[in-house]
Amino acid sequence: MMLLTFAVWILLIFIGVHIGYSLMLASLFFFIISGQTSLFFFACKEMLGSINNFTLLAVPFFVLAGNIMNGGGVTERIFRFARAMVGHRKGGLAHVNVLASLVFSGMSGSALADAGGLGQLEIKSMKDAGYDSAFSGGITAASCILGPLVPPSTSMIIYAVSADQSVEKMFLAGFLPGLLIAGTLMIMCSIIAHRRNYPSDPKASAKEKWESFKGAALALLTPVLILTGIFTGIFTPTEAAVIAVFYTTFLGFFVYKELTFKKFFDIVLDSVKTTGTIVMMILGVGLFGWIIAREQMPLHVAQVFMQFVHNPLMLMLMINILLLFLGMFIDALPLLIILVPILLPTVTAAGIDPIHFGIVVIFNLMIGILTPPMGTALFVVARVGNIPFNTLVKGTLPFLIPLVISLVLLSAFPQICLFIPGLFS
Repeated sequence: MMLLTFAVWILLIFIGVHIGYSLMLASLFFFIISGQTSLFFFACKEMLGSINNFTLLAVPFFVLAGNIMNGGGVTERIFRFARAMVGHRKGGLAHVNVLASLVFSGMSGSALADAGGLGQLEIKSMKDAGYDSAFSGGITAASCILGPLVPPSTSMIIYAVSADQSVEKMFLAGFLPGLLIAGTLMIMCSIIAHRRNYPSDPKASAKEKWESFKGAALALLTPVLILTGIFTGIFTPTEAAVIAVFYTTFLGFFVYKELTFKKFFDIVLDSVKTTGTIVMMILGVGLFGWIIAREQMPLHVAQVFMQFVHNPLMLMLMINILLLFLGMFIDALPLLIILVPILLPTVTAAGIDPIHFGIVVIFNLMIGILTPPMGTALFVVARVGNIPFNTLVKGTLPFLIPLVISLVLLSAFPQICLFIPGLFS
């Protein structure tokens, strides 16, 4: 019965029904065919309870903060700073792309905010400098997935809530994986740039570097402010998200003076729409998740994977394959919320740390947004960069190699994720 319900859900997704509504409709289908309609209203109560969580309040505020950065002049200054630092390397603007995404990730925590904000600026700059559309779009799409892996991250917050883990530890665990992924992407950029003889910028002087740093300094303080406050206990992750909104709004209005009241209103409206989409997803997952728990789906899945419990590496391999496959067809956020309660008991039984598992899960699902047919990051980059979708897919393929290598390393060596959290435990 559950398999039929899943089939209905997948069918609804493929015909274009919104992910939140598809989950609700699939849940309603289950109650009807199982003859348990009397439980529907109780399940709806549980569904509403799924969003009654203080920590989740951080999500809409980080979404708003990321949008304010894009509209308030922050992204341009980060890009100029990154260009001054690494633009002189072979294929310089590709390296700038990665570095700018890494820095911006520590502010927005969103892959799509990076793709939609920095992406337009990065692709235009690369095209103007003589880079082809496929390469420009491919590295932009690949680097944007750093957002959910570098704190603060909305995906990490949602995982922490779903898995009952510390948000602070998840944030700490993301630092080294983010640097690892950025490093492997830059290596691939260097290889391609040398083969295709892509240009580089003249090396910036010390004065030019200093000027670019001064221009971006207040923007660069954003992640420092957020993370210092969280880890010193001055404020919670939710309060940090609110402070990020106030700080970025202050920069946009009074320092960079690129925000107007009309632009700010449009940004808030867009953020409300994005938040509404996320809330609908969480509500749908809350209802669907109640059914999964009632039907003991985690137990059934555990029985399948239990044969691999004696070998954590094999278990991680099987889960990675499952996540990569599902990520091709289903959006990252609902998968994250649905699969974590199902897989976590088996993973912990195998001795795998939940924090390490969280980073691996999030990274898997971020690779999913780079793979068709869903590939949400691909659609965003194609739109903002005015690049044909097929061209963008071809340009992204080479960058899947360093991403998969990074995934293997993160799966096989848990300390990459756990070293920094271990220092603060």
